[in-house]
Amino acid sequence: MRTRSLIPLFSASTVLLLLMSVGVSADDTTLTDNEQLGKSLFFDENLSVNSNQSCATCHDPAAGWVGPDSMINAHGSVYEGSVAGMFGDRKPPSAAYATQSPVLHVDKKGLFVGGNFWDGRATGEKLGNPAADQAQGPFLNPMEQAFADSACVVYEACMADYPVALVDVWGADACDITWPATTGTICHTVGGTLPLEPADRVTAGMAYDQIALSIAAYEGSSEVNAFDSKYDLSLVGQAKLTKEERLGFALFQGQGKCKLCHISSGKQALFTDYTFDNLGIPINPENPVYERDPDFVDLGLGGFLLTRDDYSGYADDYMGTHKVPTLRNVDLRPTDDDVKAYGHNGYFKSLWGIVHFYNTRDVLPTCPGDYTEEEALAANCWPAPEVADNVNTAELGDLGLTYEEELAIVAFLTTLSDGYTP
Repeated sequence: MRTRSLIPLFSASTVLLLLMSVGVSADDTTLTDNEQLGKSLFFDENLSVNSNQSCATCHDPAAGWVGPDSMINAHGSVYEGSVAGMFGDRKPPSAAYATQSPVLHVDKKGLFVGGNFWDGRATGEKLGNPAADQAQGPFLNPMEQAFADSACVVYEACMADYPVALVDVWGADACDITWPATTGTICHTVGGTLPLEPADRVTAGMAYDQIALSIAAYEGSSEVNAFDSKYDLSLVGQAKLTKEERLGFALFQGQGKCKLCHISSGKQALFTDYTFDNLGIPINPENPVYERDPDFVDLGLGGFLLTRDDYSGYADDYMGTHKVPTLRNVDLRPTDDDVKAYGHNGYFKSLWGIVHFYNTRDVLPTCPGDYTEEEALAANCWPAPEVADNVNTAELGDLGLTYEEELAIVAFLTTLSDGYTP
């Protein structure tokens, strides 16, 4: 696998201290300076071309660090970017419990593991941490925060009045840049790029990496990875699961086969193995991507592997596969009435819907068209998979669960929401 060093101009001691700060410390509820800086960056809407979108817009803690808008989740599940009318093609993944994902690699079993984004393209090879690589993507994505120049992110961060400033963490050199007088106007114009001197461009590039590393530090903090769900507290005798929840966990571990990808062993289980799978999920016909590209097909990891000379030989075996998400906070919502979406394209609108799909995908007849989840459930059928290749038929599709057992698994999944109070 091709790898690169972690920001060559950083000293070894700086890198070591940074990586320590990115790790999760569930017993420490006080943010470090680096984590606090990352938090300020994470919630700053000025870090978008129209000053109207932050990382938290699509990764809201009240919704389990995913998209919080119930109306969007109930339909297309893809969030509009800073520029009106600009949409991506997938629902936001969780920003929590993401820093533990390793650099994308092929493991001893020959499986791809790690990276971030649904397709693993934030490999972690650039900054040594997939979460940091991921943090840089939305700022420059025209479908998201939509800056055309990474130096604009640096400018806004340097000008911001954060409780902990960029220079407090990374030193005065991080903002030692001569900015053109019209920088603010240029940056907040779609397509605007800054005419920086070469030396300033180098400094801005380093600061942009530092910003991403600070965001990853926050995403790795105990504020984002709390490990304080009802399930966690039950492991230390501070809460007790109900009979239905215990049945659900037993089914999760056994007949439901959930644990095969959503690893549940250990006191701080992450409920993911960071691998990739094609679950056979149908297209979401309400996804706004089809207005832009009616023929769009989400190839997932396979599509990304095709872009890499060193990985393209694996691509066929990974077409249609997407990152196995953590199940932590999978039911956390602003209110019980809010809708959350599930699957890489948000096809499913309830936990029961996706559990029922896992249980019956290969049992029920194929719907005659691109039905929504609501339409499929009403017709007692499932549409064909978006990508028919590499569908996992060994671990889901015909689990033989009863309706009551499906509900028990759902009941268990609700115990994984952080912030539980006994």
